[in-house]
Amino acid sequence: MDKTSVKGLYSPEFEHDACGVGLIADLKGGKSHEIVEDAILILENMVHRGAESADNKTGDGAGIMTQIPHEFILLQGIPVPEKGKYGVGMIFTPKDEKQKCIDIIKEQSAALGLNVTAIRDVPVNSSILGETALKTEPAVIQAIITPATADENLERTLYILRKHIEHAAEKCDTGIEKGFYICSLSTRNIIYKGMLSSLQLRAYYPDLSSPYFTSGMALVHSRFSTNTFPTWALAQPFRLLGHNGEINTIKG
Repeated sequence: MDKTSVKGLYSPEFEHDACGVGLIADLKGGKSHEIVEDAILILENMVHRGAESADNKTGDGAGIMTQIPHEFILLQGIPVPEKGKYGVGMIFTPKDEKQKCIDIIKEQSAALGLNVTAIRDVPVNSSILGETALKTEPAVIQAIITPATADENLERTLYILRKHIEHAAEKCDTGIEKGFYICSLSTRNIIYKGMLSSLQLRAYYPDLSSPYFTSGMALVHSRFSTNTFPTWALAQPFRLLGHNGEINTIKG
């Protein structure tokens, strides 16, 4: 028998160990809070796909990506234009450098002809965090950004703005770039995530429980760190996707 033709019992198809990822969407494009609730329920049922530290209260990371909840933002008393005509940034900042980070956001926005309409402190429930997550917990803010004049490519402009903000932060002498992270900055989507377990996301971010927080799709992720230590920034979903580990990701 030709040994080169022998096929063993092992196959890469059997490899399924990875982080947990879930997606739910309304095929007709309708938005509802039920979509968000169902996505969080998916996440909570993937608790076995995420890791926790020795304190049993610090997760490797969990999060959710949804469409921007336009009505919810209006109900926060923030005057925004019609959907798609403004951007929302979900941003982590060091607690003691929050104002410096806000100043950078405003400076770089103005340089690109954009206005920071509002800065919102996102409510969080820090009491549920484990000791490890609490030590590095950032301040969480939302930046509402509008163009000074009509911008048909606002999504692209916001991408450029994020790059400018990141580069400006890197040049600071205070080291704020270590805790300054833009989770999302878009006219379309927003990301709520953190160094959390699957079961903590709902409780940590009260926004997600509001019946006015609606979306037509939701992507959730529960992380199991394999080749990097968990951090707030490395929690997923990332800005465009959520991936479920090295083996399956390479397969594509």
